Amino acid sequence: MQAQTFSHLHSQSSQRTTEVTLYLTIPESYRQEPIVTQLVSRYQLQVNILAATLGTNGGQGQFKLTLIGHAQAINNALAYLEQLQVTIVLDQESDGW
Repeated sequence: MQAQTFSHLHSQSSQRTTEVTLYLTIPESYRQEPIVTQLVSRYQLQVNILAATLGTNGGQGQFKLTLIGHAQAINNALAYLEQLQVTIVLDQESDGW
């Protein structure tokens, strides 16, 4: 993900509750890691899994998620995902920003 893709998030009030729908591609190396769970526990986000595809014999995982929470928490969660080299694509059709 490129930082400018989500640059509009920084202009949102950090205490405003909002939602964003996005697509994640999680590398195979994180297959056994609780990445989606971390979005809930670490960043206090509500996560709705709209779709998911996992390879049966390994491979990357692909998810369509809606994240609901404070704008700053969503920004922090996106930074966490970037650190893990998760590919993030914003769903322009259904985002709430």
